[in-house]
Amino acid sequence: MHPTKHLAFLGAAFLLPLMVCVVSLPARCQDSSAEMNMSRGQRPEISVTVRDSSGGEISVPAMVKIYRSGVFTDQGATRQGRAFFMLSGPGEYTVAVTATGYEATQKEVSIPVALKSEVEVVLKRLLNSNETSGVPGKPVLAPKAQEAVNKGEVALSAGKLKDADKYLGEAIKLAPGNPDVLYLQGVLDLKRQNFTAAQEVLEKATQIDPTHAPAFAALGMAFSDQGKFEAAIPPLEKSLQLNSAMAWEAYWSLARSYYQLQKYEEAVKTSQEALTKSNGKAPEIELLVAKSLVAVGRFDDAAQALRDFLKNHGDRSEATTARRYLDRMVADGKIQRQ
Repeated sequence: MHPTKHLAFLGAAFLLPLMVCVVSLPARCQDSSAEMNMSRGQRPEISVTVRDSSGGEISVPAMVKIYRSGVFTDQGATRQGRAFFMLSGPGEYTVAVTATGYEATQKEVSIPVALKSEVEVVLKRLLNSNETSGVPGKPVLAPKAQEAVNKGEVALSAGKLKDADKYLGEAIKLAPGNPDVLYLQGVLDLKRQNFTAAQEVLEKATQIDPTHAPAFAALGMAFSDQGKFEAAIPPLEKSLQLNSAMAWEAYWSLARSYYQLQKYEEAVKTSQEALTKSNGKAPEIELLVAKSLVAVGRFDDAAQALRDFLKNHGDRSEATTARRYLDRMVADGKIQRQ
């Protein structure tokens, strides 16, 4: 199945949010040196990560204050977007964050037991016009332009290209050079299979904002869809370096490009990542996994992947291809027939 048929990831979920949002996350299984120097005992901890609207860790120091049941208990400035606190005990806490050029925000956090908690805070940049650039090279959309982009995303996700074109036009009038607007335009061009046009506008988006992971992913797909696999790899790799949580389509396009360029070890790893991240939405990826495994001589693993595909998805059109791959490996003496 062609990657351009799977551009759902280019919708609302992957345009980097430009609103204030704060998310509580499970604790990670790693400690920084700052944390290691703390005497944990039986006291709970909070690790606070502060991000800007690009999704990256905030580039200016932010002040984080901790309150327990409304009473101030601690404060500290972020270093590289992070701050760590040892709490006095379980309870109800408030994490309040301020930074120059950003709207202040806070998050209520319940700490029921003496464990480590991680809190992520995304600050909204203060806006005075349709577009401002508090951090050089990272323009931010004003509410009306953002609304037009959001509506365009929804229309694209629903396959309503005319509506998407309408909202894109509104966004272009308000913020013609914004990378999110250019990104939306590039996705629309991809949907219409105008790959050259998509490539041009997405290259511009990534030049304006070199941290725009979805734009790099879409640019890589534009190259891949033209059969320019060597050109596709750098932007796709860049998108995953910027955001490893990118959707499976980016991993799949990168795996296909690796395979076409005979970078088979990379194709194995990346296609397996794509299959896992697709969470059953694109079982045909297993065929690419199998082909890549064959290319590195892992015939038994490839055969197992194909058998799993036939067992779980034998009614799909790709089942004929899977059987043909298995028959070929048997005929070549790579595996035994079961």
